[in-house]
Amino acid sequence: MHTESPSPVLRRETRYDKRKSKRNTKRTMSTLSYKTISANKKTVQKEWVLVDAENQTVGRLATRVANILRGKTKPCFTPHVDCGDNVIIINAEKIVFTGKKMTDKIYQHYTGYPGGQRETTPAKVLATHPERVLEHAIRGMLPKNRLGAALYRNLYIYAGPEHPHQGQNPKVININDIR
Repeated sequence: MHTESPSPVLRRETRYDKRKSKRNTKRTMSTLSYKTISANKKTVQKEWVLVDAENQTVGRLATRVANILRGKTKPCFTPHVDCGDNVIIINAEKIVFTGKKMTDKIYQHYTGYPGGQRETTPAKVLATHPERVLEHAIRGMLPKNRLGAALYRNLYIYAGPEHPHQGQNPKVININDIR
């Protein structure tokens, strides 16, 4: 009996094999060109900023100040790091609400006792503690965690035009120029 050795099976290369081989090729790139720079406590450069709240709308002022506190106006913004500036707000007693919000808006809180739900309007709060209106608005726009508490400690609000932070040499900014 004559037995032939099995001939090697020649397999044709298909289109699928060509695509697969292209996908598996390694591409090398300079690692310096695409590294993400993440800020930390040591690399962050914090500044002191002075904002005049006279004739400013509460919500618009609060969003811009919250962005400055958060650090979103800086190119090195990192979501989990306190990389924002220290903000001083003066003339908080001269803020403005649009429409009839000064009398119709209601701030509610609960004392913790039965029947202890309390309500007040911005007009009443401005009469007694003018800085609390801005504090409430800005705090609501910060993260609700330890980072938000740390960012809130960088905010200083004063009812009048005077503030005790002259030694920090705060940079006066026009809040309407910030987006």
